[in-house]
Order: sequence, then structure tokens, then C-alpha cells
Amino acid sequence: MKLFVCQACSNVLYFENRACERCGHRVAFLPEKEMLSSIEPDGTAWATLADNGKGRMLCANAEFDACNWLTEPGSSDLYCRACRHNGTVPDLSDPAQLAGWRELEVAKHRLFYSVLRWKLPLTTRAEDPAHGLIFNFLADDPFSGQRIMTGHDNGLITIALTEANDIERERRRLEMGEPYRTLLGHFRHEVGHYFWDVLVRGGGKLDEFRAMFGDEQIDYGQALQRHYAEGPPADWQQNYVSAYATTHPWEDFAETWAHYLHIVDTLEMAAEFGMEVRPRIDRDGELTARIRFNPYMAADVEKLVNAWLPFTFAINSVNRAMGARDLYPFILSPAVIGKLGFVHELVRSAAKAGSR
Repeated sequence: MKLFVCQACSNVLYFENRACERCGHRVAFLPEKEMLSSIEPDGTAWATLADNGKGRMLCANAEFDACNWLTEPGSSDLYCRACRHNGTVPDLSDPAQLAGWRELEVAKHRLFYSVLRWKLPLTTRAEDPAHGLIFNFLADDPFSGQRIMTGHDNGLITIALTEANDIERERRRLEMGEPYRTLLGHFRHEVGHYFWDVLVRGGGKLDEFRAMFGDEQIDYGQALQRHYAEGPPADWQQNYVSAYATTHPWEDFAETWAHYLHIVDTLEMAAEFGMEVRPRIDRDGELTARIRFNPYMAADVEKLVNAWLPFTFAINSVNRAMGARDLYPFILSPAVIGKLGFVHELVRSAAKAGSR
């Protein structure tokens, strides 16, 4: 993620800002330019200070303070490039559900920042009724006792609204024995299933996928039951980025995809701050990292990993000094790095195709 600057007063802005904290200018994101811009009223629309644009419209979800993106110039769409993928949203007349939905939208927009930066192929449900990407944000039914489960099915991603509740999400994390559980992690994982359909199966990469992750044709339901009954293999960290990745090749890919997005976006944020890791105990360079490159343009996965490992060593140590859990409590074994490399090549190929 980038840092942004207010064009009116040069104050630093963050991706989620709706207004500049110094000068009060309203700000909005221009997805086609990957830029946060100060905006000013322009009749019934908005003018952007970043590019002297006129007549831009805010996404319709700005009315609910759930989106700070602009639609494309000249577009008749009511929704921005992220929100046009929404299907069902919660009951917005319920303050608790509205607040939860806003939290979900923050995570979803961070996901779309990455997807749009790479120009990965996206279709809406209107464009592809069978397989287009669509998000349903659903609340549990207190009357029937039905609990919504987060998941993916042919481009339809269901996100349980209850995940926006910090206490409930932490309870589920502990029940599942997970070291990490966030809204952004859910979005990045579930969209990995969508891009498996698009880039692996649809991109003719099944043979390479099976050589790296295994045969996805094994029964998914049985694999899931076995995982919850028996747990992961004792040596799972040698080959998988998480215990859940051992469930099935589809889940292995989705977990690896999510971690790839974690790594790239976090390294970009570190680069924006000019972070450098050079501990005094380092004698042979193994813990040194200067993050002075654009991770979204990295030529190979080794460049990412060589920066990521020292960075997370440092940040995990800082977190421990505050009595907090590790920011990144995972091990990247050689096998996992190989899988990250597979995702890296998929993304790079798709990005090249999307930029033509």
C-alpha cells in the first residue's frame, strides 16, 4: 500500500482517509490512477485536484460512509470498480450491521487496490452471470440460528458479517487454533479461489499446478472432514504456509495466494516509509534488507522473500517488545517459497496481459 499526499496542503494521507486532517479537503481514490486525490465540489459532481479532473462522481456507497472511491470519468455507473462487485449487503437500517459492513468494505477495498494494480482479469456478475466475481455480505439469522460461513463458490464469495466483530473473530481464531485471523486475510484467501478458476484452470496451468500443489480432483468434502478430524500432518511446516493449507490443493493455493498478497502489499508500505533492516548482530548480510523497490514490479519471488524475511524478523521482534503477537507468525520453507513463486509467475503473466 502507498502513502498519499493531499494536493491542497501536502499533508500525508492514508488509503482509508475521507478527508485531509490538516486542511479539511475531502479526498477520494482514483482507481484508474492508483491515487488518492483531494476533491472539490463541481456542480453536482466533484473535481479532482490530482489531475484537474472535472465531473467525477463518488461511488453510491459513499452515502453510507462505506466507500471513498470515485467512478470512472464519463461513466454512468453508480458504483466504483470495487463496489460494482457487491451482491447482497447487510440491513443498513441496523446500526450494528452498517458498522460491520463498513469494516468489511475497508478490507475489500484494500484487496481491490492490489488486484487493480496488477490489472488482473475481473468480471462482474452482470458481465458473466455464471462466474463473475460477486460478494455477498450476510448476517447470521438470530431466529433460525443459521450461521453464515465465509466461502467461495464459482465466483460468489460469501463473507460472514460476524467476522467484523473483533471479539467473535478472536473467539473463532482460538477455536480453530489459528495464529492469525483478519478480515483482509479472509478477502485475500477467498479471492484466491476465484483466481484459481480464472488463471489456473482457465489459463491452462493445471499441469503445473498439480506438480506444485497436488491433484485438486480429490474429493474436497472428504478432505475437509479428514482435516478437522485428524488435523494437519506433524511436519506440515516443511511444505505448507499454514495448517489449513494442508486440507486440499485448492486451500493450499488460496492460502499461498493470500500470503503472496500480504507480502507484496506490506513490503510496498515498508518501502513508502524507507524501511531498512541492518541489525548490529548481522555479520554476513543474511538479516539485511533495504526495501527500495516496487514489490508489485518485482521480477522474481526471491527479491520479495529476501526483503520479507529480515523485515518480518525485525517487526516480529518489535511486536514482542510490546507484548504483542508476531505480526507474521509463519515459516516460509523452500517448498512454500516455490509455491509463492508459482503465484508470482501467474500474477506477472496476467499483469502483462492486462497492460497490453
